[in-house]
Amino acid sequence: MEWIFEIQDKSGRKIYLSKDRWVHINQEHPEIAPYLEDLKETLRNPTKATTYSFDENAKHYYKYIKDRKSDAKHLLVIVKYLNEHGFIITAYFVRHIK
Repeated sequence: MEWIFEIQDKSGRKIYLSKDRWVHINQEHPEIAPYLEDLKETLRNPTKATTYSFDENAKHYYKYIKDRKSDAKHLLVIVKYLNEHGFIITAYFVRHIK
């Protein structure tokens, strides 16, 4: 599998973004394309990180992007953890942190 990047979150766990997932994210949420570096920063230093109530292995990472012209200024990155490694499922902008 080809990776766009591999980084560590605040707890030291590795998170991966595959080329396939990046293509999917850009097809579903094309506004994300210029925010790849912000996506990395969201994982390294989130404004908030929450556990997804329906799946204890999924985590939501949020980062406030103040320069965005849209009302949806919070970048949400959803990561699924398997065997202590995280894999980015999707990313998009939201108006509010949940």
